[in-house]
Amino acid sequence: MMSQTIRMLRLPDVIRKTGLSRSQIYRLVDMGSFPGQVHLGERTAAWIEAEVEHWLMERINQTRTSVIEKKISKV
Repeated sequence: MMSQTIRMLRLPDVIRKTGLSRSQIYRLVDMGSFPGQVHLGERTAAWIEAEVEHWLMERINQTRTSVIEKKISKV
């Protein structure tokens, strides 16, 4: 059985990867619109990189789909 390495991202990494601010990230997590963090210790939390990347791909796909739909509706 192959084991997969799970890469964890700390908050500064998530901010860099997404371009979102700290407050935006936590607001989206509270709304259920962004992956939640995993608590690794009493004062340590991180996000699973694959979940953050999946969220980013969903945003990209939504943006691309809406642009295509707008172009089609103009034809």
